[in-house]
Amino acid sequence: MIKRSRILIGIIALVIFAVAAIKIIPYIKKDLYPREYSEYVTLYSKEYNVPEHLIYAVIHSESGFDKDAVSSVGAMGLMQLMPDTFQWIAKRIDVDFENLDITDPETNIKCGTYYLNYLYQRFENWQTCLAAYNAGPNKVANWLLDSRYSDDGKSLKNIPITETYNYVNRVFSAEKEYIKLYYKGDD
Repeated sequence: MIKRSRILIGIIALVIFAVAAIKIIPYIKKDLYPREYSEYVTLYSKEYNVPEHLIYAVIHSESGFDKDAVSSVGAMGLMQLMPDTFQWIAKRIDVDFENLDITDPETNIKCGTYYLNYLYQRFENWQTCLAAYNAGPNKVANWLLDSRYSDDGKSLKNIPITETYNYVNRVFSAEKEYIKLYYKGDD
């Protein structure tokens, strides 16, 4: 009888733990997938017509929300912009890049979101856009001309650089989490 009681108590404890874990998982996931700098993400999402959840996913994947992040190749800030790309974007949006800080969160998010929009307008789908964000637009344009990588010249059936392939998958995975956690039911 005592053995059955201990088993029953163990089962009840396990059920209580499972229910508590199910209720707490979304809060834990929100810590893993934050929405820092939301005022800038929302503003530039609307201005440049890039989904918020995609911007958050790029920031999450690029820098883990570390505004001072610098990559081994010199990309900087939340959205990991290369200084030359940052300068090119600043000229396109008619701002004086000499007086801008590439690691300033608002500046970095504005320029990174502009760049995502530019790449999307050029390549017309998010997968190709993200591949270009990582590998560079000229390299991706060449892949689109190669039947090993594209059947239609617009989308990639194969991404030949492992780092870029992994990057695109990492961003899409993070984007799915952002949608689940924050954007359920949004159009």
